[in-house]
Amino acid sequence: MNLTEIGTRAKNVSRVLAVLGQQEKNAALEAAADAVCRHEAEILAANRLDVSRAEERGMSPGLVDRLRLTPARIQDMACGLRDVASLEDPIGGVESMEKRPNGLLIGKKRVPLGVIGIIYEARPNVTADAFGLCFKSGNAVILRGGSDAIRSNSAITEAIREGLAGCSLPEDAIQLITDTSRETVREFMRMKGFLDVLIPRGGAGLIRTVVENSTVPVIETGTGNCHIYVDASADFSMACEIIYNAKTQRIGVCNACESLLVHRSVAAQFLPLLKARLDEKQVELRGDRESCALVDGMVPAAEEDWGTEYLDYILSVKQVDSLEEAIAHINRYGTGHSEAIITNSYENAQRFLDEVDAAAVYVNASTRFTDGAQFGFGAEIGISTQKLHARGPMGLRELTTTKYIIYGSGQVRP
Repeated sequence: MNLTEIGTRAKNVSRVLAVLGQQEKNAALEAAADAVCRHEAEILAANRLDVSRAEERGMSPGLVDRLRLTPARIQDMACGLRDVASLEDPIGGVESMEKRPNGLLIGKKRVPLGVIGIIYEARPNVTADAFGLCFKSGNAVILRGGSDAIRSNSAITEAIREGLAGCSLPEDAIQLITDTSRETVREFMRMKGFLDVLIPRGGAGLIRTVVENSTVPVIETGTGNCHIYVDASADFSMACEIIYNAKTQRIGVCNACESLLVHRSVAAQFLPLLKARLDEKQVELRGDRESCALVDGMVPAAEEDWGTEYLDYILSVKQVDSLEEAIAHINRYGTGHSEAIITNSYENAQRFLDEVDAAAVYVNASTRFTDGAQFGFGAEIGISTQKLHARGPMGLRELTTTKYIIYGSGQVRP
């Protein structure tokens, strides 16, 4: 099927989805979750082929982790669909209604975006998450996953389409582009007239390519060079546990900690403690000259380390003389994703919250919480690091827009 046909089908289906009731949507999401569970064996078999091929091609452990599915992760996908079904439907809500002097009633009503295109890399769970959120918010979705996950994505998509068909709803609410060539993705980015918005999910290269080449409006989901700053007043035990979690709980995700800043006055005491904790996961530390002098086995950092999203068991380490220097460093090298401070100073915490430019800013907590489910949104479509339309975890509301609705009684403009 060519892209024009896919786009035409999505456009037609979007008009059906826009007027579906909440009960119909929820029943379909439950059916899709059941179908994913029912086809677990086929999905796992397809994923094993994808993982085997990726490992043969030398894919990094962090990216293989993103690609790999397990029975637990498939259950998580199904639970994500059920969670979305349990959320309040944003469509149809009237956000305001005011009466003008001429008697017109003018209000704003929340409506779907229409057709959403998503380009993503080796994360097959995105297939289910994207469908669930787009469907509940009344949007049709066209997915273009990477070649590394094509078998997994196809198996998940077929299961979801089976669930929709069982509810007598259009299967084309979700469509997967199976041609993974560069020519096709370039054509996909230029489907103005079919796509209402395009969302890239993946590494910096993919996101940059979509932003620079798309003729369709783009919601940019950014890479995550996430920092944790250990302030002079930090509780060392708390800091070690937060950094350990943010760095090692799952390395291949955009909200993992990649960069550490430590106030110089506590570095000599704190860094050896942290090194011992991170050695449990064999984390490689890449530090500035002063930090390397304090910790055996630390690798000297290069300039590019300050801005790198490793997606691996690697952490850059730099000492700073002040909160101001830490904030300046983060605002220079950060990607606007998630940043954290560990401190017992209320004043420093507030300054960090006010002055760090990022979608999510934490005090005394792991950056790993920047996630739609953890924020109470259910599954998420991605973490937006841009500032227009949406910022941070993108749930149902971020996949909608508004239109004005006007009630009259015969008014004409003089």
